[in-house]
Amino acid sequence: MSDSIIAIVPAAGVGARASRPGQDAVPKQYRPLGGQPMLRLAVSALLADARIAQVRVAVTPGDGWVDDALTGLPRTVWRACGGATRADTVAGALADSGAADDAWVLVHDAARPGLPAEALARLIDACLEDPVGGLLALPVADTVKGGHERVERTLDRNGLWLAQTPQMFRAGALRDALTAAAVAGMAVTDEASAIEAAGYAPRLVPGSLRNFKVTWPDDFELMEKWL
Repeated sequence: MSDSIIAIVPAAGVGARASRPGQDAVPKQYRPLGGQPMLRLAVSALLADARIAQVRVAVTPGDGWVDDALTGLPRTVWRACGGATRADTVAGALADSGAADDAWVLVHDAARPGLPAEALARLIDACLEDPVGGLLALPVADTVKGGHERVERTLDRNGLWLAQTPQMFRAGALRDALTAAAVAGMAVTDEASAIEAAGYAPRLVPGSLRNFKVTWPDDFELMEKWL
């Protein structure tokens, strides 16, 4: 089996939840953090591990920001193969990459620029020895409530994890899982859920609080403090 690793960063969305009313409608992955586009920081975090042979950024056709955001980064290419959903974008990037079935593919959110090098290394070390692959995740620390507007139940948090990225799987397995999910009409919010639906159990690898996803307007200020 091959230990070759390529990274895919789906960056075809706009991140509407991250903008305040009246704010400039630049997609959130291109908004600056500490003077650099968030996408550049996320890609740079992946480049910190020399075992990643290439980072492939998937953007929407007509994207006018990506060239400036990624200029000068080594081992990095971008392709206008983004789709209507995250799963479509990852599937398009997989097809565009031409990766062999046994190559490792590591998918990382453009909105997680705080990925520590040690967390990335921990994931790669664990997955290279695993028959399925896995993902970074954090055990749930808070009490979890279920309901709509009013509490209907309190959930047992034991055994619950908050999924992060990167998520790392063999290219062939991920390609087949995404195809099967699309045929079934399944909503895929991360790659692990498609792998799970295909009957596999991905490994949970401890992530990092710094690796949170920039989702809401206030998250930009918090991430700048971490960076």
